[in-house]
Amino acid sequence: MKHIFVVNPVSGKGKSTAKIVDEINGYCSQNGLNYTIHQTKAPGDGLEYAREMAATGEPMRIYACGGDGTLYEVVNGVYGYSNVEVAAIPLGSGNDFIRLFGTKEELVNIEAQVNGTAIELDLIRCGDRLAINECSMGMDAEVCAKQFDFKKIPWLSGEAAYTVSLLWAFTKKIKSTFTVTIDDDEPFTEDVVFCYCGNSRWYGGGYMAGPIALPDDGWLDVVIVKKEMSRLKLLSLINKYKRGEHLDWDVTMFRRAKKVTVHCDTPAAVNVDGECDYVNDSSFEIIEKGIKFVIPTVSAYIQDRASGKIHGEMERYIATKK
Repeated sequence: MKHIFVVNPVSGKGKSTAKIVDEINGYCSQNGLNYTIHQTKAPGDGLEYAREMAATGEPMRIYACGGDGTLYEVVNGVYGYSNVEVAAIPLGSGNDFIRLFGTKEELVNIEAQVNGTAIELDLIRCGDRLAINECSMGMDAEVCAKQFDFKKIPWLSGEAAYTVSLLWAFTKKIKSTFTVTIDDDEPFTEDVVFCYCGNSRWYGGGYMAGPIALPDDGWLDVVIVKKEMSRLKLLSLINKYKRGEHLDWDVTMFRRAKKVTVHCDTPAAVNVDGECDYVNDSSFEIIEKGIKFVIPTVSAYIQDRASGKIHGEMERYIATKK
């Protein structure tokens, strides 16, 4: 198997690039691996390079060495190629998707990644783009779009930039009127704060929007928070939302679904794993077993899933509703 490391030299403000490249060269050379390091040159370069490599048909493992944006590019580049496994080596400031599998410090271990096990995870299709983590519309998507500007400030981390963007949004737009259709149900129109469709749990640098979501269960976790509160009340709930304590709020609608469509009369931000556009209509659809993703040897995810330690969270949540 060939090992290809796609390194974003500006991830995490470029602080970890030289170190990780040295570690990759050291481990791969010592162990006689067939490997290549490609440092991206511009946005989109990782996607095109990953697609080009995948199209050769050679069995390979492509490592997204960067943040969630680098992983997004690699995933979109290799989708549909059965010869490719994807791994994530977190160098960014947010690194939200990998939180379910371990800490940033654990997952930058090159040996653990090279010797990890690939399992099949789901993806989310949004138009012609794919998300491995989440998609959303509403205030959080507006925040995501603005976060890009705040992350340019040297002393702001990914989490801090998201928080500042969130506070900024409070002065602008905290309500959107969406017509939402969940699977084959009747559409409904609602004033909402946001509509979140998660394949995993965190976004925005540590906000647990989908507290019981799993990326290999074949379902979207759909969380819609209705706009039935004041700005002040919403502000007071941010920390609870960050900790994932919002599913039981009176204003929260929680569902599991295969597909969600959203319409708004005026263009609204749509967030696809941190990539944002403005649209009137969008759809989010689960792609079951859409990608082979590497679980490093330092992660307990495979064992915890097999034992029911993680899966049991959904059962416990359902039990509280009976």
